[in-house]
Amino acid sequence: MNFTQLWETKDLSVQLQGMRIGALVAMVCALMLFSYGVASTPTRIASRLGLRGLKRQRVLQQNELWAGIEPLIRWLGVRVSGIMSDSQRAELDRQIGLAGDYLGISADEYLAMTLLSGFAGGIVGAFAGYVLEMGGIIFIVGIMLGGAMPYMQISGVAQERLKNIGRGLPYVIDLMALSMGAGLDFPGAVRQVVEKNSNPNDPLVEEFTLLLQSMNLGRTRKEGLLEFARRAPIETVTEFVNSLVQAEERGNPVAEVLAIQATVSRTRRSVRAEELAAKAGVQMVGPLMLVFFCIMGLLMGPALMNIMAGL
Repeated sequence: MNFTQLWETKDLSVQLQGMRIGALVAMVCALMLFSYGVASTPTRIASRLGLRGLKRQRVLQQNELWAGIEPLIRWLGVRVSGIMSDSQRAELDRQIGLAGDYLGISADEYLAMTLLSGFAGGIVGAFAGYVLEMGGIIFIVGIMLGGAMPYMQISGVAQERLKNIGRGLPYVIDLMALSMGAGLDFPGAVRQVVEKNSNPNDPLVEEFTLLLQSMNLGRTRKEGLLEFARRAPIETVTEFVNSLVQAEERGNPVAEVLAIQATVSRTRRSVRAEELAAKAGVQMVGPLMLVFFCIMGLLMGPALMNIMAGL
């Protein structure tokens, strides 16, 4: 290789090194501009209005861990609010509503929780992958599991909440039917349900409190009931709301409709109890068979060992 070729090769390597440095500087500048834009966005003040605001304040007072994390979630929620469409935000709001306005968070904060949880899962996955020497597989799994944790938590809370509402509604219908039969109007019967329950965190009491507040603020009974059906989309609630709405539209006495609903609810509750009792016997067969095999193993094991030793 002559001097000219050596000089050209050296010049090419210098150019490549300069291009790399330039690309790195450009990336750093872009990251700094992005960080400045994110940091300069004002933080949204936590909402204190409505049932969601009440839930937020209640959780902040009762849970010190969430009280420490909530400002970060709210700060990040403002920064990621622009990456969701209106339909996606509405779907996240619906999930939060089904969970009873879980933690009082908004859709943007829900997304922020998902991102932070995925980031934390990635850190745990990276550490576990380093310890187990499994490379990036555990890291990716950690990100996926961490990102799915908020969704699984909110979905679980929503299912448990709807189950509790379905269980408690027949008793509430009975109480409302008795109250209206004694001369109270519909708002008075709802107020009776709210006041007689000793657990303010009961999801059914929360929904009837919201229904009562909406009627006190001037909304019609139909609007409040339809909102109740939207927040608790289960069969028993839908039938209850539809019967009351139809009674109001047709001019039928609400007390009689509630009495019929109470009878239907009691019958359905009895049928459901019989179905669960019938299923319990079938479901116990598997565990009983496992216990039987364990007992047989304990009884026959020593005998088989003695026989094998004799052979």
